[in-house]
Amino acid sequence: MISKTLTNDTSAITAAHAMHESSTAILDGTHADLLLEEIPHIENPSEALCGLLADDMPFLLESAMLMERYGRYSILGSNPIITIRSKGAITEVTRDGRNTIYTSDPLAVVDDMIKSFGMLEKDRFSWLPFTGGAVGYFGYDLNRQIERIPDIAEDDQKIPDIYLGFYTEAIIVDHLDKKTYAITYTPADNAESLDKAQSHLDLLIRKATKAQDELHTAPGDTWQPLRKDKHVVAANLASNFTREEYKQAIDKAKEYISAGDIFQVNLAQRFTADLHVDHYTLYKLLREANPAPFAAYLGYDDFSILSSSPERFMFVNDRYVETRPIKGTRPRYKDSDKDKAAVSELQASEKDSAENVMIVDVKRNDLGRVCEFGSVKVPDLMVVESYEAVHHLVSTVVGQLRPDIGMMDLIKASFPGGSITGAPKIRAMQIIEELEPHRRNLYTGSIGYISTNGKMDTNIVIRTIIALGDKAYLQVGGGIVADSDPEEEYIETLDKGRALFNALGLKEGSI
Repeated sequence: MISKTLTNDTSAITAAHAMHESSTAILDGTHADLLLEEIPHIENPSEALCGLLADDMPFLLESAMLMERYGRYSILGSNPIITIRSKGAITEVTRDGRNTIYTSDPLAVVDDMIKSFGMLEKDRFSWLPFTGGAVGYFGYDLNRQIERIPDIAEDDQKIPDIYLGFYTEAIIVDHLDKKTYAITYTPADNAESLDKAQSHLDLLIRKATKAQDELHTAPGDTWQPLRKDKHVVAANLASNFTREEYKQAIDKAKEYISAGDIFQVNLAQRFTADLHVDHYTLYKLLREANPAPFAAYLGYDDFSILSSSPERFMFVNDRYVETRPIKGTRPRYKDSDKDKAAVSELQASEKDSAENVMIVDVKRNDLGRVCEFGSVKVPDLMVVESYEAVHHLVSTVVGQLRPDIGMMDLIKASFPGGSITGAPKIRAMQIIEELEPHRRNLYTGSIGYISTNGKMDTNIVIRTIIALGDKAYLQVGGGIVADSDPEEEYIETLDKGRALFNALGLKEGSI
């Protein structure tokens, strides 16, 4: 092992297998060392993920659009040492093979576990996005533990509201510098534990790199390349709304707007399909069909989450916080002139601009509850970003968190995101519960990580498939305002779902 003085400069690591250490309080205050190793570069993290699928709770947080600011890193790992699952007011923590049940606020339980898990000394490994910590999701239906929301819609999926694993081993891929690192923790000053931790890390590295190498070299391998015509991916696509029922729900939402209850509400329809491929294959197809900066694969015992989200919910680095709401959509076209015209139409749309500004105000209000006075700013307003199937209007809201605010305080103040609920947010969520037939469960919640180096990055769960056994669930929606045209809003949901339908090998005509 080579030990060096820690710096914030990645050039301090000059050779493969160079190791670095830093003390941290982890697992109820036990001092441990964080070990960092540079390993052979992993070009395609989704291929490396294949080697971890047999492990417990494998995950990949992937930047499938290699954008310097928002798509630099991908993170993968497996085998958490602690898991947290909550449903309603019941939270179960599994640790060292023992289950503990809590009936207090689920976010308070998560907050206590984050503090128990520990944090690195300030500024240690601050250049890394992730140094171990919590990875998983906060489902939309967690909103019932934060605000007063009625129980009307059917909960047929019955998946947890929160599902987090706490990981001490992970692989971090830097797509910009083309470097890959592996991290693990070991109790300090314990040679036997160090050898054991190094052995576990070596196994993780071997599984990930071996999977990538095999997928590149195995002749006739079914994973690479993946094309929809080689698979019968899914069948029997169906919505929980008919076209007319969805338009009637929009009309009802507009009545609430006319009555002054709300200014805007996001209404979604849910599609189901029968799956004929495994969950990993479907994730590969999804990332092909819709590359995204905030993609994710989360594998659990009886279901998987396959996300290709373009939207950031909350990013935290020390006290800096950033959110990037999306509001405003136009379809992409293969014809370049039509595609440019769609961008111009989006930029000129008074309706989309009004919706975007409205949601920016919601996010400013959310951050204003937890940030230093006067620190909340809007550096980017209504910037067009183009993705595989759609163009979006994206704004950026930033602030400086107050010293007394923790990660879960921020989540509680801002969850769920305003772009996928409405304004005012609480009344909009009550109307969503009334008008949508089924609980959203994970949809429009958030996937991401909370790291021991003081960073957090989370997405908004859109463009996402929940693979539950041999069923696929996907939801698409849009913002409804006073001048919304029901038919146009219905078509917009299909535009947003196009990439997901393509991944499933289905067309809108299948509906």
